[in-house]
Parts: sequence; C-alpha cells; structure tokens
Amino acid sequence: MATTGSRRIEVFEAAMAEADRHRAAGDAKSAFVALERAHVLGQLDVVPHVRVHWQMLRVGWAAGDRREVTGQLMRIALVPVGHLVGRLPIGNTGGANVSALKPMAIPPELERLIANRDR
Repeated sequence: MATTGSRRIEVFEAAMAEADRHRAAGDAKSAFVALERAHVLGQLDVVPHVRVHWQMLRVGWAAGDRREVTGQLMRIALVPVGHLVGRLPIGNTGGANVSALKPMAIPPELERLIANRDR
C-alpha cells in the first residue's frame, strides 16, 4: 500500500507525463494546466519543483511566450532560495501569470495529498 507521500509523487509524475504528452502534441494550454497541477504537488520538494519550472519554461519557449520564459527563468533561479529559507507560496500554480510569492487555494483532492505528506 502506497503512503500518502508516495501517492503525492505518483500523482505529480502522472501530471508531468500528461503535460509532456500535450506539449509533444503542440497543445501548450493543456500542457500548462497539467504543469500547474504538478507544481502544486511538487513544490514541496526541491527537485520536483525545479523540474516543473523547467517544463514550464519549455512550454513557454515552444509557444513563443516571452513573458512565461522570463518568469520561469526567474523562478528556476529562486527555487533553491525559497527552499533554503522555507518560504514557499503553498498552492501557487507556478506560472508567470501569478506572483511567484502568492499562496493560493489548493484543490481539495490535492490538499489531501499535501496535508499528509510526512506520514
């Protein structure tokens, strides 16, 4: 039986794979929706957190979205700092369309995975 923490990572990986499929098909909007879900789940751990922002950068680049590319470069640089100082905006979806410092409401199905991450 999977622990909640490992279930969170399973759901994170599934969202990352979904995003990759959409990106490969040229559907940047759907890819980004999946990446936002992955971000909410992955931002608790530094490596998944950086991976999500890297993939957001790739989607932004492929879409020719300069704002997203610039925003993701900034976020990739700031992720390690946020983890070191323990200042992460929980629930933030990670895109350049929202402040990198703004906590956001977490969908209930993701909240359960996050709330029990250490059990």
